[in-house]
Amino acid sequence: MTVLFYALLVIAPMALLTTAFLAVKNKHEGKGVRKSVKMNLAVFAVLAVLITVLCINVFAEGEDAQTAGSAQATTQQTEEAAQSDSSSSKGLGLLAAGIVTGLAGIGGGIAVAAGAPAAIAATAENPKSFGKSIIFVALGESIALYGVVISILILNKI
Repeated sequence: MTVLFYALLVIAPMALLTTAFLAVKNKHEGKGVRKSVKMNLAVFAVLAVLITVLCINVFAEGEDAQTAGSAQATTQQTEEAAQSDSSSSKGLGLLAAGIVTGLAGIGGGIAVAAGAPAAIAATAENPKSFGKSIIFVALGESIALYGVVISILILNKI
């Protein structure tokens, strides 16, 4: 399972770079860029889901190996295997926490980038709408906070 995860970590940037290259190539040829950007976003979303699923599977596999090792008699080989599973599990947990925080921060930034100018414009036209418009900006920021909470839960699980 971990070999598949590491292979995906190598293939993922190559796939994203390939789709970005195709988008630039289509732009220089005068073709529409929207289709290429949509394809790049779709590839990114699929790879993010695959990496997340593989992280979850590796965590589950590591926990199963640790419980099986504690139930049986401990030998030198079992201790070494548990230590390597624990270190790879911890590393993947840190990676998952970083990905969760990063993606949530990006999503929160996109939401605030869309909501804040609209809130400012609405407040400029009607100062009484400040309370309503600030709620939409706060909702965008809460996306990033949810990501931080999830990453804290992941870090506490390691």
